[in-house]
Amino acid sequence: MSLNETPSANRLHISFFGRRNAGKSSLVNAVTGQDLAVVSEVKGTTTDPVQKAMELLPLGPVLIIDTPGFDDDSGPLGEKRVERTRRILRKTDVAVLVVDAAQGLTGTDEELLGLFKARGLNYLVAYNKSDLLSDRPTEAPGAIHVSALTGDGIRELKEKLAALAAGQEPEPKIVGDLIKPLDFVVLVVPIDKAAPKGRLILPQQQTIRDILEAGGATVVVREAELGGALAGLASPPRLVITDSQVFDQVAAETPPTVPLTSFSILFARYKGFLDQAVRGVRALDRLAEGDRVLIAEGCTHHRQCEDIGTVKLPRWIRDRGGLNLDFIFSAGGDFPEDLSPYRLVIHCGACMLNEREMKYRQRIALEQNVPFTNYGLAIAHLRGVLIRSLGLWPHLVAELEA
Repeated sequence: MSLNETPSANRLHISFFGRRNAGKSSLVNAVTGQDLAVVSEVKGTTTDPVQKAMELLPLGPVLIIDTPGFDDDSGPLGEKRVERTRRILRKTDVAVLVVDAAQGLTGTDEELLGLFKARGLNYLVAYNKSDLLSDRPTEAPGAIHVSALTGDGIRELKEKLAALAAGQEPEPKIVGDLIKPLDFVVLVVPIDKAAPKGRLILPQQQTIRDILEAGGATVVVREAELGGALAGLASPPRLVITDSQVFDQVAAETPPTVPLTSFSILFARYKGFLDQAVRGVRALDRLAEGDRVLIAEGCTHHRQCEDIGTVKLPRWIRDRGGLNLDFIFSAGGDFPEDLSPYRLVIHCGACMLNEREMKYRQRIALEQNVPFTNYGLAIAHLRGVLIRSLGLWPHLVAELEA
């Protein structure tokens, strides 16, 4: 991924929902101008969510998602379709309910509308196949009549989606609001077997882009060169940001007057769960023999022999307390809704998940009274640099020291 590409997690997620054979896939294809989804007269052709990152005028960078039919479908396959559709709701920013115009709203459609409202989603009802109607009805607010077959109403549908998108909260900054133009920021990026060959990982790319957009200057070094880089600067940097895995080494080499944090901690803030993650990290001190800990990742990358989530973090936690703990791992969209079996959830930085998905995950942890933290904070605490890693946010330091 280049620095010019918008990551999927940062794109507006627009999901198309509806009953089987309401024409969702045909409408998605008409909106995108591509054969994104398979179209058939057979009900239930779409069995898995189909998604595509693209530029959609006048919206800009979006992620379009075509979902399986949300019907009272019997059998294991139907139940899986409905469950996958519910999962998509977790990360949807704008929902489009596709209704067969000839049939009108059904009980299933009303159920979907209830789910949209319960989740506080911006949504639009698109009455598809309107070319089959003899008279076009007067449209209610929040509804539009379209035809995927003839293209009628597609431009208006895009404009209505753009209007809904305009109501979304502005995108937060990773670090740009913490620095001033011409501030120097040092990024410490280890290069090991787990690093992708020939490129930086997504959080590092995004942080560099955010610093540049804020008018700052960045120096990127490995941990072995950090001391020489700091000594070569004419004045101390405004901030040092490190990969969490080398927190202790970087903390030892960075002057105490220079703020220090990690990519993972910055991403917890960027995704809106830093405060909750700070409160949850102390649960590491309360773990007891046999406790179950969920370690969750937002992506499904190939596991390396020294993977941070499945190997290093569990080892560090066991070594610190000498406890026999039960670590359970989840990846991608397989985040459990029932967290009651766990004494602690440790999440990755969530660079591959959008903010709405992360708010859902932190909300169910809060509702079920399960502590929720992330990799960076857990490692900072295990390495004894937690307070220092939060120096940019005095209110959180005060909360920990209270």
